[in-house]
Amino acid sequence: MSVQATFSATLVDEWARLGVTDAVVCPGSRSTPLVVPLAQRLRTHIRLDERSAAFYALGLAKATRRPVIVCVTSGTAGAELHPAVVEAHHARVPLIVCTADRPPELHHTGASQTIEQDSLFSVEARWRSDPGVPAAGQEEAWRPLAARAVAESLHHPSGPGPVHLNLAFREPLTEDPGELPPAAEAGATVGGPLADIGTSNPLEGRGIVVAGGPSFGDADPEKVLDFAARLGWPVLGDPLSGCRIGGTVAAADAIVRTQPPLPDVVVQLGAPWLSKALGEYMAKAAAAGSRIVVVDPWRQRPDPQRIATELVHADANTWLSAAAAQGAPADPDWLASWRSMEDRAQRALDEVLLSQLSEPAVARILHGYAAASEATLVVSASMPIRDLEWFAPALPVPPRVLANRGANGIDGVVSTALGAAASGTTGRTLALLGDLAFLHDVSGLVNLPEVPCTFVVVDNGGGGIFSFLPQAKALRLESFETLFATPPTSDLGAVARGFGLPVEEVTTLSELEPALAAAPSAPAVVRVRVPSRAENVARHDEINQAVRRALSP
Repeated sequence: MSVQATFSATLVDEWARLGVTDAVVCPGSRSTPLVVPLAQRLRTHIRLDERSAAFYALGLAKATRRPVIVCVTSGTAGAELHPAVVEAHHARVPLIVCTADRPPELHHTGASQTIEQDSLFSVEARWRSDPGVPAAGQEEAWRPLAARAVAESLHHPSGPGPVHLNLAFREPLTEDPGELPPAAEAGATVGGPLADIGTSNPLEGRGIVVAGGPSFGDADPEKVLDFAARLGWPVLGDPLSGCRIGGTVAAADAIVRTQPPLPDVVVQLGAPWLSKALGEYMAKAAAAGSRIVVVDPWRQRPDPQRIATELVHADANTWLSAAAAQGAPADPDWLASWRSMEDRAQRALDEVLLSQLSEPAVARILHGYAAASEATLVVSASMPIRDLEWFAPALPVPPRVLANRGANGIDGVVSTALGAAASGTTGRTLALLGDLAFLHDVSGLVNLPEVPCTFVVVDNGGGGIFSFLPQAKALRLESFETLFATPPTSDLGAVARGFGLPVEEVTTLSELEPALAAAPSAPAVVRVRVPSRAENVARHDEINQAVRRALSP
């Protein structure tokens, strides 16, 4: 019997007791003592590439809202986890990252697969521990170590996020565990975010609620809508917030470009929107003397423009209830005017977007299809998440939308979507991503799990977002294409087929929904060949002009 096998089995037993259900494991030798009990006690997902594995775990954790274990061997394996750990840090997703390590006597000796691992995630980790090689006499510390990892990943003062356990093991690595130390009757004690309501003045006048994604606090959509209804304010709901429900304002990006009246109060919940137009509208309101109230449970100051007049350190749901009880309703005409603008904007969007195939049209249709089919929508950063934010309508029952909006990178989207699909909590998973994002994470397609995940790949021959930036006009076309657009030389359809995925080709708007309906429950690709990147820029301008005309007096 091995002390380190008993130590590892104790960690896993405690994690299982505390509700952890999933672990993602990569092949390797040094991690054997922990991998074996993980496979015996938890639902264990085997992925070949550590970078992909970490994003797969991220998708699982997003979907289940529970910590997920990631276990890898020593050496550069741990370094490969870093992109997903960065995303988990910024997006506040609970991960328990376990890197196996060589024992101290092998460090600084030239031993293979031996690097300095204890500080790999020193910036991102909510908490980290390097307990050393397990030894007899330490048994009382093992369950508290596992329990604290769970607690810190869920309830750290700066919000949920990754924790890092760097676990050194000596050979032999394959011995059996002995009797586990007893578990505490009540299990681990975990806390939660502070609910300091603050002493701000009651909310009065014409206001708006800007509801963003959950990276900076997770507000209950029902409480958000109840708060707004009591005050007579419109809700501008990001799809990630869960608040894009019938009666809320979905076309905010296009509406604020028409210069509507400024509010007296803006309440921001969650992450700021990606819309620069909405940011400029809020900044203009702040310059005119409006109150900008940012509810910030994690003291992370989600205020990139530095316009907040009040940063409220509070649990969003607790604050909403208290603020609604203290506030004074606005003039009914204020809410009516926003609803009128939303109705006219949505009619204009339907008229323009449903006439021909475009990137915004794909996002709008896929959002509705996901809702109707009760699917979860995983959306890539760059243009797909923007098109969804700007053009997806409010629906009676909106789909669940997940995205890596912490650091807003395009990496790992394939693996994140597969992880979400593997959680068993999402029904079918639809992933909306561009051609470069799909190819960027192609290693996630190795040894595909049989999960219901359809990748809707918008193929515009490169990085479409760059065509909206000044570089597109400042550089000669050849230089711009080489340095920024980077059109892929690999045929993504052939790449997908090479990994065994069926590929459905879509070239017209009418073909999209039938292709989605025909996709199998196993991983598949719907490749949507959209017009050129330059035409996409023109299409966005056309859409905004149509809304401007619809809202003109």
